[in-house]
Amino acid sequence: MICLIQRVNNAEVKIKDKSYSKINKGLLIFLGIEKSDRNEDLDHVVKKTVGLRIFSDQKDKMNLSVQDVKGQILIVSQFTLCADISKGKRPSYFNAASPQKAEKLYLDFIKKIQDLHLDVKTGKFGESMEVKINNNGPVTIIINSKDKL
Repeated sequence: MICLIQRVNNAEVKIKDKSYSKINKGLLIFLGIEKSDRNEDLDHVVKKTVGLRIFSDQKDKMNLSVQDVKGQILIVSQFTLCADISKGKRPSYFNAASPQKAEKLYLDFIKKIQDLHLDVKTGKFGESMEVKINNNGPVTIIINSKDKL
């Protein structure tokens, strides 16, 4: 499971030129789900994501989590994070989970974060979306569940 996280001042998802969801200060999360991902991967990524201390405290040090700043979260599925570009120039998505498996884990990821009483908005699984990002920093972090110890 690959999670690309951006600290944002605001972000918005549009589908067919219509606003679908938007957030103010918080995290934009792009989530890529691979064939080999399991519930343990999901738990690891959720814990890491909500615990990330990437918001500034009173001394302007990145020391606060999205929970600490009462930030919002926008979660967007993105299978292209699973791309393999080791051979040639055309990405291979062989490692990406099937749409059925990916959607289930995507929805489980959303639920686990909502269960932590965070304000969560989402994209729409399987849709072509336009994502507008007002990145703060910029701060961009990648969490890969395969990197856990």
